[in-house]
Amino acid sequence: MSSGFSASRGGGVVAEFEPAEVSILRSLVTQVLGLIVPGQTSEDPLERALGIGAAEVPSDPVLARLFPAAYQDADEASEFRRYTEATLRDGKRADAQTMLDTAKAGRSELTPEQAQAWLRSLNDVRLALGIRLEVTEEIHDEIASMSEDDPRYPAYVTYDWLTYLQDSLVRALW
Repeated sequence: MSSGFSASRGGGVVAEFEPAEVSILRSLVTQVLGLIVPGQTSEDPLERALGIGAAEVPSDPVLARLFPAAYQDADEASEFRRYTEATLRDGKRADAQTMLDTAKAGRSELTPEQAQAWLRSLNDVRLALGIRLEVTEEIHDEIASMSEDDPRYPAYVTYDWLTYLQDSLVRALW
């Protein structure tokens, strides 16, 4: 298993992954990338240029978690979503693509910008998997008491590993 991330000179980070770990990361990021379609804007040229899009709350719970309402008031939340979601989607897709482009088996070094993209993308993958698994704060207790024969076990362990990777990346960036 990888040791996670460590700081390198110049603000970047070093990562070292086994081939199987890279395969898992690529698969999960690709799945999230498949959920986050490019931001949709209106036909109006000005709105398209400004990234103004639809105001609908996503029906998929994962997308609703990745693009939460910014306000409790439905009208304010809708208006905020209209002005931000297309750009947010494009940013999440770019971060995921950076992760796909730089995830390699063995030792590799990420620039500070790539490391930040990894951090955001890892967070998105963790959130998506956490929603699908219905993760609660008791996840560590659940994993500890779960049989390795439980069909959910690999997914829960993967979620835990992603949490570890995200933590080690945050520490490497500080």
